[in-house]
Order: sequence, then C-alpha cells, then structure tokens
Amino acid sequence: MEDRNIPQTEETKSLNFIEQRVKKDLEEGRNGGRLQTRFPPEPNGYLHIGHAKAIAMDFGVAEKFGGVCNLRMDDTNPQKEDTEYVEAIKNDIQWLGFQWGKLVYASDYFQDLWDFAEWCILQGRAYVDEQTSEDIAAQKGTPTQAGTNSPFRDRPAEESLRLFREMNSGNVEPGKMILRAKIDMASPNINMRDPVIYRVARMTHHNTGDKWCIYPMYDFAHPIEDAIEGITHSICTLEFEDHRP
Repeated sequence: MEDRNIPQTEETKSLNFIEQRVKKDLEEGRNGGRLQTRFPPEPNGYLHIGHAKAIAMDFGVAEKFGGVCNLRMDDTNPQKEDTEYVEAIKNDIQWLGFQWGKLVYASDYFQDLWDFAEWCILQGRAYVDEQTSEDIAAQKGTPTQAGTNSPFRDRPAEESLRLFREMNSGNVEPGKMILRAKIDMASPNINMRDPVIYRVARMTHHNTGDKWCIYPMYDFAHPIEDAIEGITHSICTLEFEDHRP
C-alpha cells in the first residue's frame, strides 16, 4: 500500500506504507526529527502471532530509522494480569531479537490519569453515571440510530467530582458508578457516544497493590500515556481504527 502524498522513488517503493510515512516525517523534520514508538501489550496472557507482527513493526520501524521503541505494559485491568505474563512478554521480545528503550507500565501513570480525569470533570467534559450497564448499552443506540443522553449527563461538576472520589474509597460496589466522557451521543462512531473512562474494580493490582479501587479504560489511558512518553508514531492495527478519534 502506497501513500499517494509521498513521492515514489526507487528507495520509497522498497518500503511499506508505514515506513514511507515515517521516512517522510523524518525528512520533513517533524517532531524535531525524533522517532519514538511503543509496543503496548496487556500482561493478561502469553503473546501470540498477532503480537509478533506488532513487535516486528513497532520495534522494527524504530530500529530501521534510528528511533527508540518503549515496552509499555498496559496493566489497567488487574482482574486478568500477572507478573508471570510480564516476564514472558519481556523474554519473547528479546527472543525475537529486539530491545526496548524504556520499560514502563500504564500503572506508572495512574496518578496522572486520575488528575486528568478530575480536570475533565471540572471542565464539564466528564460525569459520573449511576445507570446499570444494560441501560447504558441500550442508550448507546445503533450504527444507524443516535443514542440518547444519560439522565446524569448534566449533573453539576462538583457532584460528579465528589462521586468520582467516592468511587475510589472502597465503599462503592463495582458497576454502581462509572465515569463517562461527555462527547456526542449522536456521533456516527459509537465509540464517541459518551464512552466509559473509569470503572470500579476492587482488587489487588500487581504493581500498585491496593492503592486504587478504580481503573481507567484503555481508550482513555492509551493516548495520554503516548503523550507523556512523547510517542511520535502510535502504530496500531486495524481493530483500533474506530477508536482513534
């Protein structure tokens, strides 16, 4: 696949479309000529062939163009994650012949993510919803029919902030409250219809222990982590295409 905006020389024709884009960005001095990628697996199991493809792309592009690839463990779901899988992932990457720049964890950023969630609430961009999961799912609508607003969508920011902090007190049952981003319930992309960005999960985390009773959702955490780390090229496979916005 070729990028029609990239001049097709003999050199670029030998590159895949991602490599062509990276080469063009570097030549144009984007990001100060810096290349930073990341491989962000969830440590909830052993790697499979799809991961091998992603490893080859994320690490391979960085290696080919003199950049750095971080290994970031996406450990936002303590229910399924374990240090056994962390070590297995590290071993597999090295067995494939790659070495990461930094080893980081999504849990390294839990305080930053919490602070940003509070900022979103105070800006009127997020709210605590107390509906059941079934009600929220029905409310989302369909690909051809717009969703409907939650009855909690316009609750005062101060009230949502108080309840959000209560969610992390250990006194709120999982599923009773969630934090949703306030985006657009009529968006043609269902992922943009006020997605859940935090949920209660009272369980011990392999890195942070019992410090947190709520955990961020992947779509909320991932781009913030990319920004904190200064990722210049966030390479994703096609199942994430509708989540990118």
